[in-house]
Amino acid sequence: MATERLVVVGGDAAGMSAASQARRLKGPAELEIVAFERGHFTSYSACGIPYWVGGQVAGRDDLVARTPEEHRERGIDLRTGTEVLEVDVEGGRVRARDLDGGSESWTGYDKLVLATGARPVRPRLPGIGAHGVHGIQTLDDGQRLMDTLERTQGRRAVVVGAGYIGVEMAEALVLRGYEVTVLHRGEQPMATLDPDMGGLVHRAMNGMGIRTVSRAEVTKILTDEEGRARSVATAAGEEYPADVVVLGLGVEPRTALARSAGLPLGTAGGLLTDLSMRVRGQENIWSGGDCVEVLDLVAGRPRHIPLGTHANKHGQVIGSNVGGGYATFPGVVGTAVSKVCDLEIARTGLRERDAREAGLRFVTATITSTNTAGYYPGAVEMTVKMLAERRTGRLLGVQIVGGAGSAKRVDVAAVALTAGMTVEQVVSLDLGYAPPFSPVWDPVLVAARKAVTAVRSAGV
Repeated sequence: MATERLVVVGGDAAGMSAASQARRLKGPAELEIVAFERGHFTSYSACGIPYWVGGQVAGRDDLVARTPEEHRERGIDLRTGTEVLEVDVEGGRVRARDLDGGSESWTGYDKLVLATGARPVRPRLPGIGAHGVHGIQTLDDGQRLMDTLERTQGRRAVVVGAGYIGVEMAEALVLRGYEVTVLHRGEQPMATLDPDMGGLVHRAMNGMGIRTVSRAEVTKILTDEEGRARSVATAAGEEYPADVVVLGLGVEPRTALARSAGLPLGTAGGLLTDLSMRVRGQENIWSGGDCVEVLDLVAGRPRHIPLGTHANKHGQVIGSNVGGGYATFPGVVGTAVSKVCDLEIARTGLRERDAREAGLRFVTATITSTNTAGYYPGAVEMTVKMLAERRTGRLLGVQIVGGAGSAKRVDVAAVALTAGMTVEQVVSLDLGYAPPFSPVWDPVLVAARKAVTAVRSAGV
């Protein structure tokens, strides 16, 4: 039996999960695996970078699940510091460059996995490439930021953007003793929430000493004589002093390679695949991780939702299919959790804006409760917002903002969304209760009860 060759482009969650799963199913005599990674690290937790910066995680290597050497010991020819420049679909080969030596070579493949990830959004602004300006997506990015923080004498930081990475990096920098200003264009921070819920985050951040400036459009980053960032300017004519600038403007799929190869991309620029994670229209090319768009099970259309949980699952599915097995990835409901200092933030399903864009008529219900029985010591407040389809009562989305013990309650809603439950069915869920864990009526159930009333009042 001839040995097939699998080429993997990208050495983090999706790529190396695919390679590892394929290796479990097929030995080296059946399947040769060559993996290319442009950075120096593999199989790491990018989500953990803010906690390394903030000091909750002791060191960089604690974020690495499996080193390049460990992958090689398992029979994967992993080539770090090597960037794939071109995919020749017709010829079944890729062209790669050694970033240290500069040499280029072609490598043929029988099967190809594109796991090129995402890249931080970097608007084309004067000074955006200055020393001290950092986007955070990879472990190499995190190391460069840490190097800057160790060299910088000042203690003023500006975070541009207030999404997940923005608020998490703001917390990390506060923990490092920085005076932090967050600038963002939206009405409220955390655009993944509705503005009313984002307002709760805004107030909490300000209460923690983080200056949060809404409707702030950054126009340029000013530099000193040595080309280092010294302040951030906005369209309102304000300047915010900065010894370090962190970009938290979100990420976009890294798909220039796929685009050049003529592979199909969605509206957000991510690769389009079928349920097996095979690239549409291709027999021997798969893709997963932050570079793909996947089916939103609630809205019923593809979305780009870059999360490590999805990437690892994509890799397992791809590796199973490449290795001769069978697996599918049915889609997502858009669940995500985060925190800023003591405040926990969670969402799943659709926001109001998402529901409108999907053409859905809906009602909302918002309640404030506590994470435990109100009389139990340490009870803290939490707010739950729920969206339901107006006619059917189908659950559409849930957002939660509150103290310790709030965020992971969103998992109940994620299961309900996946199952296509109505808010009336959610009310009947048999959730666990004891005073240290929940009020008699869990806050999610209280929100569902209010949503049922809203659906009935709205009629058809």
